[in-house]
Amino acid sequence: MWQYRELIRYLTVAELKNRYQNTILGFFWSILSPFLLAIVLFFVFSNVFKQEKNFAISLLVGLMAFRFFINGTSVALYSIVSKPNLITKLYIPRKILTLTVDLSILISSMLEFAVLLPIIYVITGSLPITVLLVPFISLLFFGLIFGAGLVLGALYVYLRDLNQIWEVLTTSLLFMSPIIYPISIVPPHLMKYYMLNPITHYIIIYRDIMINGTLPSTDNLIVATISCMIALFVGNFVFNKLQRRFAEAI
Repeated sequence: MWQYRELIRYLTVAELKNRYQNTILGFFWSILSPFLLAIVLFFVFSNVFKQEKNFAISLLVGLMAFRFFINGTSVALYSIVSKPNLITKLYIPRKILTLTVDLSILISSMLEFAVLLPIIYVITGSLPITVLLVPFISLLFFGLIFGAGLVLGALYVYLRDLNQIWEVLTTSLLFMSPIIYPISIVPPHLMKYYMLNPITHYIIIYRDIMINGTLPSTDNLIVATISCMIALFVGNFVFNKLQRRFAEAI
């Protein structure tokens, strides 16, 4: 992959430009969309969870983290089929196509988190030093997203209903993650199953370092790291098995 670093850079920049091309607000749509959704959800659930400290900003951080996952996996789903010429007419490592679209999402998400910092400062009155860990946690999360994206991109070449299936699954994940409600409302007897969702651990980590000013717990960090490694291993394995017939299937 290192041999193709210039191509990776070029394709990543092209993805970023295409994402906001012909839009009036450009990148700021990335901020405006989750911000407006957070306002709606805040007014809907603020009375229910009025005891929760910093509920509004916790909601926004959770949405930003979940948006990182949704956007990264969604673009990865189409990363192979959307560039048939690069599959059939050129030889390049095909993982580059998935990598570059996910890199563009990583850059966009880092900018979104950067814009979120002054909002956190205004709402909470402080900005913890632990926010410096955001890039490192995002890189770890990126590994999970890229691994999942390799599986999705490879499978979608052969299974074109996968986009519908993934849409249902991601909607389910929204309600299976502590985004619009605090984790404290999860029944204790279900907690061990609830915590099997790796996105939950990432959301908790983001809130810890961006709002609470605390370091990630060992348990959350271990689960986040292991889930990243498993996703990359499975993603590479599935992609390598399925890529042999990409040119024929596309």
